Amino acid sequence: MSDEETMAVYAKAAEDYAKGFARAKDTDHEQDYGAFVAGLPAGGTVLDLGCGPGHWAARFRDDGYRVAAVDASPEMAAYALATYGVEVSVAEFEDIAVEGVFDGIWAFFSLLHAPRDDFPTHLMRLRRALKPGGRLALGMKLGEGEGRDDLGRFYAYYREEELRDILEFFGFTIVNVSRGNGQGLAGAEETFVVLTAHA
Repeated sequence: MSDEETMAVYAKAAEDYAKGFARAKDTDHEQDYGAFVAGLPAGGTVLDLGCGPGHWAARFRDDGYRVAAVDASPEMAAYALATYGVEVSVAEFEDIAVEGVFDGIWAFFSLLHAPRDDFPTHLMRLRRALKPGGRLALGMKLGEGEGRDDLGRFYAYYREEELRDILEFFGFTIVNVSRGNGQGLAGAEETFVVLTAHA
């Protein structure tokens, strides 16, 4: 189930988040996007898990992929539709219950809101939802433990080695890793990692 404080932050900041962050800050993820789509078939099906304002879902669509966009925030879903024409299913991580459907899953800084105890189960669902050889892009913040940022959002932090071990345990082969520092919605400078892998 979604964390109420986290969801309240996104409900309040949906439009400002999209205008002030998504459009301006994601240009430094071109390497991650390239590594992800390099493993997708032309016209393949992509799940944008936790799509937020919908900018990545729109890009996949515009690049010729079939996109299923999912987010737990009704406000973000409404913004994605109004701004990008992306239809978003309002759902939670637990609702991903399909098998062998997606060529790729773009889990870009969404699963970091899941409690650490639930994270392996979510990854298991994603592994099951991928077609054989399907691609996963996983963006997470680096650190240890769990906590809330200055806006009240819940985060679970991981060491890169932990994420590698968990992915490999569930049968993923890592093909690309990128690290960086970025300023998020709360304004703090944080270190992140993006791991691209195939099933």
